[in-house]
Amino acid sequence: MSGKQISARAVSPQLQSTDKANLRARLSGLGEAELGLLRVLVVLACIWTYFGLANPAFLSSINLTNLALQIAAVGAVSIGVVLVLLLGEIDVSVGAVSGMCAAIVAVLSVHYGWPAYLAIAAGIGAGGVVGLMQGAIVTWLCIPSFVVTLAGFLGWAGVKLAVLGAAGTININDPLIVALANKFAPNWLSWTLAVIIIALVLGKALRDRSHRQRSNLETDYAFKAFVRPVIGSLAILVVTAVLTRDRGVPVSLCVLVGLVGFFSWLITATRFGRYVLAVGGNQEAARRVGIPVRRIKVTVFVLGGALAAAGGILSMARLMSIDQSAGSGNFLLYAIAAPVIAGVSLFGGRGSVWAALLGAIVIGSIQNGMNLLAYPASTQAIVTALVLLFAVVLDALGRRQRTIR
Repeated sequence: MSGKQISARAVSPQLQSTDKANLRARLSGLGEAELGLLRVLVVLACIWTYFGLANPAFLSSINLTNLALQIAAVGAVSIGVVLVLLLGEIDVSVGAVSGMCAAIVAVLSVHYGWPAYLAIAAGIGAGGVVGLMQGAIVTWLCIPSFVVTLAGFLGWAGVKLAVLGAAGTININDPLIVALANKFAPNWLSWTLAVIIIALVLGKALRDRSHRQRSNLETDYAFKAFVRPVIGSLAILVVTAVLTRDRGVPVSLCVLVGLVGFFSWLITATRFGRYVLAVGGNQEAARRVGIPVRRIKVTVFVLGGALAAAGGILSMARLMSIDQSAGSGNFLLYAIAAPVIAGVSLFGGRGSVWAALLGAIVIGSIQNGMNLLAYPASTQAIVTALVLLFAVVLDALGRRQRTIR
């Protein structure tokens, strides 16, 4: 036997061991890092399959259009929740802030006759001011964000009641505000926007991969690099086809997707976004390398407050009224649970803004399906709690696995 054959046999077990380790590492990605969103899509497919078989009306164009209308408000608030979670903080006041800001818009529009765009700007500005106040207290006084925002949860709900006054209910009749959640894009515009978005998504994936290759940086496998853009493109085509069979793509869904796309770019392609992830990953290390930790945290809370206001306005527009229950009940729980279910870490520094959209779809699908099947409220609450607990357990296990490695 030649020396080359002996050497090959000796090295072969080592190569096999290395290949197995690489395969296990890639498969573990399904449960934690880059492919975490793919895991959510698999869960969503299971949910839709179950409810579609239990009640065929669930997958009808009419019901899916209603689902798109239902998730817009929660999704918008969830974007702000994602930003705060990326810092390793929490904001439990977003429900109360959304209701208070919506009440401000309603009062300015109905009682004081303000133009819709000015009233909406005032409401979103009020949300930003609330975020500034709470972020400053958390950052400069070093008080846990849960405590500060819990106080906000109680206090801003009281402000909402004071703004609404004795009547407690205001009907919205401004056509611009109502159109935010009750108007649909024509089919030609829907398909045009779909094609543009797909071109941007695929073009960005190709450009990023080409840039890394030219810079001699490590690049992902082609499948890993393009699986999410391709899946996203197919999803856009399917959603557009389904919604245009009914009333069309809701304007509120366009607003939500636009917000998700913008803040996803902000986090992944700007210095501010890298700073947010760095602060969430290790605040002390970020401070030592010169990142303005306090300014970053306050800015994120401001954005969270403004997005909570946007969600409250979308919810008010859909109902064409606002009352004392706005932003309360399950609204807050769903807004916080949505990104957690979609893989945003509660420990900071890891997650995607797209989790706000996917998580809202998961939460909305569960609620919509159980309503169609006439499940009692008790069952709905238990099922939603179990889904949330399952997501948190996966996050904790993934964190534990990374620590061990």
